[in-house]
Amino acid sequence: MELPSVAAPGVGERADAAADAACHLYDAAFLGGWSRTAAEDAAETIETTAHALANVHPRAEVILAPVHAALADLRRRLELPPADTVIAPGAPQTPRSVGNPRRTRRPHGLIAPRRPPSGTGS
Repeated sequence: MELPSVAAPGVGERADAAADAACHLYDAAFLGGWSRTAAEDAAETIETTAHALANVHPRAEVILAPVHAALADLRRRLELPPADTVIAPGAPQTPRSVGNPRRTRRPHGLIAPRRPPSGTGS
């Protein structure tokens, strides 16, 4: 499957910013330690990114399932609460704004992973 060369408005810029932020996080974590809140936020970031990638390919959700399983295991080992499984239906009614992530996250959690049609076998 070939992806288009141009992403939807804001997707490319936000993906680039997320990659930069991940690099800065890696550098900071290497120099210092983690707190409970920081570890939970980082896990949520990975979970949310994996959910965002779930529509990039028809099998992306299945391919990314081990990521969610690994993060659930990490959350258990770190004694963090499980990922928020209360699902907000559909897309956000208003676009998220740039700013404090706590104010711009969906009030009820992540987008539900799409289920492949039964009997697809691929």
